[in-house]
Order: sequence, then C-alpha cells, then structure tokens
Amino acid sequence: MRLSKRVVDSAKVEAKDYFVWDDEIKGFGLRVFKSGVKSYLIQYRSDGRTRRLTVGGHGTITADEARKEAKRLLSDVAFGGNPSEEKRMFRDAPLVSDVCERFIEEHVKVHLKPSTQRTYKISVEKEIKPKLGKHKVEALTRADVAKFMHGFRETPIQANRTFAALSKMMNLCEQWGLRPDGSNPCRHVKKYKENKRERYLSNEEMERLGNVLSECERDGIETPYVVTFFKLLLLTGARLGEIQTLKWDYVKEGCFMLPDSKTGAKKVYFGPEVQGLLDGLTRVPNNPYVIVGPVTGEHMNDMQKPWRRIRKRAGLDDVRIHDLRHTFASFMVTAGHSLPMIGKLLGHSQPQTTARYAHLADATMHEVADSMSSAIGGLFKK
Repeated sequence: MRLSKRVVDSAKVEAKDYFVWDDEIKGFGLRVFKSGVKSYLIQYRSDGRTRRLTVGGHGTITADEARKEAKRLLSDVAFGGNPSEEKRMFRDAPLVSDVCERFIEEHVKVHLKPSTQRTYKISVEKEIKPKLGKHKVEALTRADVAKFMHGFRETPIQANRTFAALSKMMNLCEQWGLRPDGSNPCRHVKKYKENKRERYLSNEEMERLGNVLSECERDGIETPYVVTFFKLLLLTGARLGEIQTLKWDYVKEGCFMLPDSKTGAKKVYFGPEVQGLLDGLTRVPNNPYVIVGPVTGEHMNDMQKPWRRIRKRAGLDDVRIHDLRHTFASFMVTAGHSLPMIGKLLGHSQPQTTARYAHLADATMHEVADSMSSAIGGLFKK
C-alpha cells in the first residue's frame, strides 16, 4: 500500500512494535510502537549490513513530507551514501567546547608567550566557550561567527582579540581533521576597526611625573624598585613585561640582553642614566630579578596598582603604562631620529608598527623647513 495520512492514522497499536512498508518507494516505511508512537523511517543496506534511519515522527511531519525526505535519503544511498552512519558521526562529532580544551593544551600552552596565553585563555573561557561551545565544530558557519562578532560591537578591541583566537582554533580543527580544508568559518568575516590611542607626555608632564616619582620614593610611598621600574620604561622605551621580568643576568654593558620578548630575542640599549638607576638598586639575595616584589624570590607582579597611585598624584589620570613607551618614541622623533632607528630601538618586527609615529616626524620636519625658509628668506630681504 501507499503510505498516506489515512493509512498511517488507521494503523492500529498492537502488543509489539511492527512495520508498515510503502509499495511505491522501496525502503520507506512506518514503525508503529506498542506505546502508540508512530514514526517514518528508511531501511537500506550498506557495507553488508541492514541500516535504519528515522525520518521523523508522525504528527511532527506529514506523510507527504516524510515521503519526500525518504526519496532524498534513499537517492543518496543509491550513490554510495550512508545517511545513518553520517547521522551517527554528526551526533558523536565534537562540540566547540570540546576543542577549546584541546586548543588550550596543545597550542596555547605550547606555542604562545605567557602574556599571549593569558589573552587567549580569557577569550576562550569567557567568550568562545559560553557563546559558541554548544555548536558542533564541523557545523559552525560564517553566519554563526558573524553573529558572534556582532555581539562585541561596543568593544572592538576585545572583539578582534577573541576573533584571532577563534580563527586560529578553526585552522587547527582543519589540521586535526575535524573540519574540511579551507573551511574556516572566520574567513571573510570583518574585524572591527580599532582607533589606535596616542597619548604622549609633554615636557611639563614629564617633569611633573619625575617629581612625583622622587617624592614617592623619598616618603616611602612606593619602593625603590617600583619607582625604578617606571623610570626604566621612560628611559628605554621597553615593554612593561620586559622590565617587570628583567633579571640581573640580562644586564650587560650598555644594554639588556633579553633572551625572549614579544618579538623574540632582543637587545635593549641604554645610557648612563639607566646605569645610575641600576647601580642605586639593592640586589636581593636569592632573587634574580631587578624589580623585586614582596614575594621572596619573585619579581613585582602587579604594576597597575602603584601606577594608579602615582599618576593620580601627578594629575595624569588618563595616562596608561604603555603610554610611557609611546612617550619615549615621541621624544626620539622630536630629536630628529629616523623611523627605522626608532623601530629598531623599540624592537618592532614590522615597519608599519613604527609608522604610527610618522605624523610626529612630519611635525619635526615642518619645524626644520620653517626655520630654513626663514633663514634663507631673510637673505633675500637684505
């Protein structure tokens, strides 16, 4: 008989489950459970075994809808497909939350620097896993990623950091055989434009900060190590972590030989002013670090709290620690040094990173051009 709504509705419930098969589509049938539930299914052979796959429950889908889907599935079988096995594989396929753990253990902890590790772990644990964790890895789409990114529209920098972690994770899923090659759903999803903040200390602000640092050390508000830390940032242009974890073994004549940094091994040059600061510090026995912290044998961990105290006293509430590095660069530009030289001293791996200071160089060149123009123009007037 042809399975129709009338036939299915009239199928009686018996003491045992039984099947009613459609005469028009071989392998398409109805299963009547002793509980009274009725569901459509297909039955076929694959790899020498009989397979069954539920198409849908009667009442959830109609007989005509079930017939149409059964035709599609059985057609796939005719061309070598195995929809029952494919469904099982999809059911057992890993979720995004599953690969988050593998991503942290096999990539983040192994290949990334500690500061980058922290950023990736925060993105994974606080954003990716809670919001995308229940998606199947192989089923995550570009539309899913775009919707995910849209949720960060108010925090573009955080969005882009999280996006970088997700994109790397999806690339690794391809390497691990969890997604087809070239299927990264992050491709063609636009990142947010970041407005790079530029804050440099003026000569007056530098003098004010210097006075506050001296006062803090003199009055015992901050330790000599904290005060030296901020002075070293200003005098070398080094990154926060590079000075925070600086060891005495890295201090050579006129430079710090850092075995590792954001851009790899690095040499940080310094002058007599820095040497004087280092000579004035007390070396703590059994502590290899220059910037000594309260924990025995460790460096100072939290530099944000003392910085908030210092900048408040100096009236520089909008200045971040990283702005001290920008200030070092701005003084170099004003002194007439070239951008390639500045990039080398700062340890930039890409020229475009240093290019953000180009407008400062333009201002300096304008001043030179103005002075030369005035000097030569004065000769004409005579």
